[in-house]
Amino acid sequence: MERVLQYIDKNQSRFLEELKEFLSIPSISNNADNKKDVLRCAHYVADQLRQIGLQQVEIFPTSGHPIVYGEWLGSTGEPTVLFYGHYDVQPVDPLDLWTSGPFDPTIRNGEIFARGSADDKGQVMMNLKAVESHLKSQGKVPINVKFLIEGEEEVGSANLDEFIASHKGLLKADVGLISDTPMFDRGVPSICYGLRGLVYVQIDVSGTDSDLHSGSFGGTVINPNFALAQIIASLKNPDGQITIPGFYDDVLPMSPKEKEELSRLPFDPEKYRKSLGAPALFGEKGYSPLEQIWVRPTLEVNGICGGFIGEGAKTVIPAKAMAKISMRLVPNQDSERIANLFEGINDHSNAWWQSLAGAD
Repeated sequence: MERVLQYIDKNQSRFLEELKEFLSIPSISNNADNKKDVLRCAHYVADQLRQIGLQQVEIFPTSGHPIVYGEWLGSTGEPTVLFYGHYDVQPVDPLDLWTSGPFDPTIRNGEIFARGSADDKGQVMMNLKAVESHLKSQGKVPINVKFLIEGEEEVGSANLDEFIASHKGLLKADVGLISDTPMFDRGVPSICYGLRGLVYVQIDVSGTDSDLHSGSFGGTVINPNFALAQIIASLKNPDGQITIPGFYDDVLPMSPKEKEELSRLPFDPEKYRKSLGAPALFGEKGYSPLEQIWVRPTLEVNGICGGFIGEGAKTVIPAKAMAKISMRLVPNQDSERIANLFEGINDHSNAWWQSLAGAD
């Protein structure tokens, strides 16, 4: 390992510059205007895989964004690790909240700020440079490695299941390692063994055919903003519990061993609160903050829009209002069932949903 560590020290500045180059590509997968950027980013990843010395590198097209694959299988008889990561990133709005440009990597207080630095380009580059350091310093890696780096994680990985099913031989490995998770804390080595799933929905509330003047028509029609607010407010109670009937039915509880291990972690709720800049912590009653963020399901409002939101005043009753909502799921919860419960398709929740006036 001494030669490997020496190689890392010698090339650290280059590693950082290559990470900055990676981060500067605006690979926003949900924006059609960035399609060429996403493709350019896929080629950047493939070039990196070739440069570090992998034996086989290929870009697989999909109906969406491409999947990049690479492998080094030179350690006969040793286990194979399949590294998963993604090169696409989330949208960057609102831009005015960025201290520096989202695709202008900037180092402040020893940390690099850019879209994708922690999700997931930083982790991808870390794995690539670890393999490079072994290959370039001693000509081999102590294990066999495969890389699957996709470009659609931020939009639901729509083509990943089909790719995996049709490339089982190519992807065969002893261990799958997802490098898209945080460390618990500085100086605390961590292995994350579970991730929460996701259901993402949009609520559209429609009222009149067009926006109305509140002075002329106010008081005679349902305001979609109020209807939407009532819908959202009904989804949780004051104890932070989700009120959709059946939502918690399949939630797998923590085992006593998991609870014991969780209690051993050096977690300080007040330090955590301050790091978030939150006035107070709030979550599902009866569960600790670590349980709330790791093993309990959630429902969050990610965005709301309706009516006039510009500077100044405009006395309008909007014709439409919209909210985007995400639900994080835990073991045993089925995403399709949860989506159906939210929409009111299941019999036991249908009456509850229909009672919300103004839902479209």
